Amino acid sequence: MAKEKNMNCSWRGSCGSCGSNGAVYGLGFIGAAIYFLQQATSLWTGIVCLLKAIVWPAFFVYEALKFLGI
Repeated sequence: MAKEKNMNCSWRGSCGSCGSNGAVYGLGFIGAAIYFLQQATSLWTGIVCLLKAIVWPAFFVYEALKFLGI
């Protein structure tokens, strides 16, 4: 019997499109960093802006759920 190929994107298996998630997050991080850094007025607000850019998906999901009324 032939061994079935594991198609999930876990660390054990291999999947051809799994790396694209990191690329999308990376591009989103760069865009969020630019957006948030435009609002920075000092070094400390710039640091906070970079921290916001790291967790931008959480802001996005929160605002989307708030908009949908869920």
